[in-house]
Amino acid sequence: MHSQTLIFGTAGYSALITLALLLLTPIPGHAESGNPSICSEESNYSKRQLNSNQVDNLCETHRGKVMLVVNTASRCAFTDQYEGLEKLYSRYRERGLVVIGFPSNDFGNQEPGSEGSIKEFCRLTYGVRFPMYAKSRVSGDNADPFYRALAQAAGTPPRWNFHKYLIDRDGRLAGSYNSFVALESDRLIDAIEGLL
Repeated sequence: MHSQTLIFGTAGYSALITLALLLLTPIPGHAESGNPSICSEESNYSKRQLNSNQVDNLCETHRGKVMLVVNTASRCAFTDQYEGLEKLYSRYRERGLVVIGFPSNDFGNQEPGSEGSIKEFCRLTYGVRFPMYAKSRVSGDNADPFYRALAQAAGTPPRWNFHKYLIDRDGRLAGSYNSFVALESDRLIDAIEGLL
């Protein structure tokens, strides 16, 4: 296990308490049935691969797969979740799961580095092989359109780093899990296995 340092701002412990309250607010584990597909025929979410010029259409590239979409950061107390994400990807990739990472500096300035440094950190520290895409805004008015669609389907945008959205093979949201939900938790594993 790798240790990371959470960088506290001047707000200190009060910021931690606020974060805990936000993250512990219940989020539905599964979207309502009948939710429209995030990857409908009208959707066109093209994203550039991390530190690359190659652009993928997310819905085309990962069509027919179960997607676990995660906003990541390299300087967060949850950064060790990279290890669990890679384990999930390795374990279920052949059955149709793809983990998709979106580095973001939206929360606590915890992903300030360049795309090159992010990619190197992920590979060297955690052996990340799952697809990672360009550094993105995942919340607020300027959020990436893909993340806006996810937030609309889930009823909530990410509230911190390492929020997880689970999307079924038909492109519909199947679950939304906050940062505290561990990658090895029965709740998440059961949901993934139920979709594969």
